[in-house]
Parts: sequence; structure tokens; C-alpha cells
Amino acid sequence: MSGHSKWATIKRKKEATDSKRSNMYAKLLRAVEVAAREGGGNVDGNMTLASAVDKAKSFSVPNDNIDRAIKRGTGGDADAAHYEELQYEGYAVGGVALLIQALTDNRNRTGQEIRHAFTRNNGNLGEQGSTAWMFTRTGLIVVEKDVSPDEDRLLELALESGAEDLRDSESSWDIITDPTNVKAVSAALEQAGVSVASAEITMLPQATIPVDGGEARQVLALIESLEDLDDVQNVYANFDISEELMASL
Repeated sequence: MSGHSKWATIKRKKEATDSKRSNMYAKLLRAVEVAAREGGGNVDGNMTLASAVDKAKSFSVPNDNIDRAIKRGTGGDADAAHYEELQYEGYAVGGVALLIQALTDNRNRTGQEIRHAFTRNNGNLGEQGSTAWMFTRTGLIVVEKDVSPDEDRLLELALESGAEDLRDSESSWDIITDPTNVKAVSAALEQAGVSVASAEITMLPQATIPVDGGEARQVLALIESLEDLDDVQNVYANFDISEELMASL
């Protein structure tokens, strides 16, 4: 399994309490707004919006803020900014592929900031199409092992709910679904008594590259630098770094 899901879990726990929470709120609400603009404000009929709303709620974003973001996206706020969806691709040290998704009202500013992050952290910004083919849009549900049923029971529940696969990710289980089924599978698992840590539509790599030591530190430094940019929504990577090493870094 990709190190990205492990990294996202570690970051989620950290960001729930650290000083970056307000910045994360803004990013999550921007994603909700754009999803509503692109696919409508009905959560039940817009899977991208449903995923964005669920992710915002997992970070304890207030419901009123989420509702206002949906209203802005559907045209209920005449003063709402217009955000453009952009995608960037490149490589970190060790040949680790990166896929970056951004929402911006100024593509020149965003491009300059992303290029600077790559240069400062020994990475290389690539051409369009250079890494995107390595990733697949997928539904991902994470269940922490310390509160989950045993593997056989969880696999049974997952498959019965419509999931495609169950993968071991050290301290957690990663349940893979079609993007259109992530909300339904997550709800079915919760109804069966399984505590879901997160459920989202993500980009998973088709293969991973093991990274250790100093290279691991450089890879994560670049990813953090990119994630700290206001316009960057998501950074996906195909590294495989042990959970223990990631936590220590």
C-alpha cells in the first residue's frame, strides 16, 4: 500500500490539534465550494461533494461553514471567488512520483510557488502527463486495527458492502472501493459496528518505491512544503516509507 495513506493518517491526527487547523479549514471549504459548483449542491447526487463534505467534517469543520461553502459554489453568494482546478506533476529524490492538485484564483502565483517548493527541496517539476498515469482514482476507507474486527470478519463485511479489496497498512486496514461506492460502503461498515477513521476519494499509485534514511526525510520535506501552500489541496506520492520512520520524521 502507498505510503500516502499512512502519511495522510499521521497528518490528520496532527492537524486536528496544531496551529495549521485554520489553514486546513480554508482548504477543505474551498474543495467543498468547487465540488458544489462543478456537480451541484446535492450531497446525495454528487459523490465528489459528498467526499469533500465528509473530509471537512472529519476535521471538525462547523456545519454552518460547510453549508455556506456549498451556497457559494452553487451561486448563492455573488461575491464568491472563482477557483480554477490545476494539476502539477513531478519527482522527489529517489524517483518518487508526485501528483499535486490545486485550486486557485491565480494560476501564475500557484505555479511559481509550486516550482519554488520543488527547487528548494531537490525535486523536479515535470511535464503534464509525466506521473499522472501512475495513479488511479479510487475510494479509500481506513479502519484502525486496534478498533477493527479480525481480518477475515472485516474482509467479509467489506466485500458484502460492495468494497473491492482489503489491504494491510501496518497499524490500519485500507479498504479499496470504486469512487462511486465509498460513501455507501463506509455507511454500511459503520452500521455493522466498524469504526471508520476516514473515507475519501483519493489517487492511489499502481506501484510504490521503497524509501529510507535521508531520502525519506527529503521526500517528506518536499511533500510538506507543497502541502503548506494555500492553493494546494492534495499531494499524492508513490513512496513506501515505514510508519515508524514517518512518525519519527
